[in-house]
Amino acid sequence: MSTSPLPVQPAPGVPVHAYWRGREEVRDDLHAARPLLVGLLLAGLPTGVLWWLLAPRAEFRLTETGPVAVGSPAAEVRVADDAVLVLLLLGLGLLAGAAAWQVRRGRGVGMLVALAVGASAAAVLAWQVGELLAPSPSEAQLSEVGAQVTTGLVLSSLPGLAAAPFAALLVYLGCALVAADDGLGRHGRDDAVPGPPPVVLAP
Repeated sequence: MSTSPLPVQPAPGVPVHAYWRGREEVRDDLHAARPLLVGLLLAGLPTGVLWWLLAPRAEFRLTETGPVAVGSPAAEVRVADDAVLVLLLLGLGLLAGAAAWQVRRGRGVGMLVALAVGASAAAVLAWQVGELLAPSPSEAQLSEVGAQVTTGLVLSSLPGLAAAPFAALLVYLGCALVAADDGLGRHGRDDAVPGPPPVVLAP
C-alpha cells in the first residue's frame, strides 16, 4: 500500500512572509541609501553649473541681413555641448557607484535601485540647471538689430542623460562581481539575520 508524502506546514505562530526575508533586506538597503540619494541630488547642481561653464557657446551679432558670427565659432557647437554634459555625467556616475559600494551594510538590490534612481535624477537636474543658466535668445533679442546674442545650452540628445546611471551601475556591479564572498562583504547585517524558521510535519 502506497502512502502519500506528508505535507510540510509552517511552524505555528510563524507568518508565511517570514520564510522570505528579501523584503526586509531591500528595505534596509533603501534606508542605508538615503544619504546617497540626497548626495546625488545635490551633486546635480554643481554638475549643471560645470556644464554651463565648460560647454562651448557661439556669439552672433544681429544685422539687417541676418546674424553674423563673432569670431570663429566651431560648427559642432551643439554636438560639443552634448559631449561635455555626457562626460560630466559619466564622471558623476563613476563617483556615485564607488561611493555606493562603500556603504557596506547597504550592499544589495535596494542600493542598486536607489543608485539608478539617484543618478538619473542628478542627470536630469544637471540638464535643467545648465539650460536655466544659459537660455536661448528670446524673440525680442533676436529682433533687435545690432544686438549681440549668445547661443544657449540645449541638450540635443536626451539619451545622453543615461550616462550617469549607466556608469554608476557599471561600477557597482563590477565591484559586486569581484566580491570575495556571497554576502558582498556587508557589515552588521549578515550575522544578525536569523535562519529560516523551523518546519513541522503535519500528522
